[in-house]
Amino acid sequence: VLSNDKFISVNHRVLSKSEGPRISVASFFRAQDMMGNASRFYGPIPELISEENPPVYRNIDLKEYMDYYIGKGLNGTSALTPFRI
Repeated sequence: VLSNDKFISVNHRVLSKSEGPRISVASFFRAQDMMGNASRFYGPIPELISEENPPVYRNIDLKEYMDYYIGKGLNGTSALTPFRI
């Protein structure tokens, strides 16, 4: 959503060296304020939008996305499809 479909990677690969340990980094994203409200809207980054490159997704809040994501189940389809313009 944020990249307006500009930075999509369908191939996830690891190039590792034969020497030394392989290191993984976990990242966590917290989209709630201190009271637990998730009312912030997410959409394409304005600098990536222009007349030649219109927005692909509408602005959505985390609750709307999570309600859809949990409700649809793991059926192999993207949870972003219903939020496309």
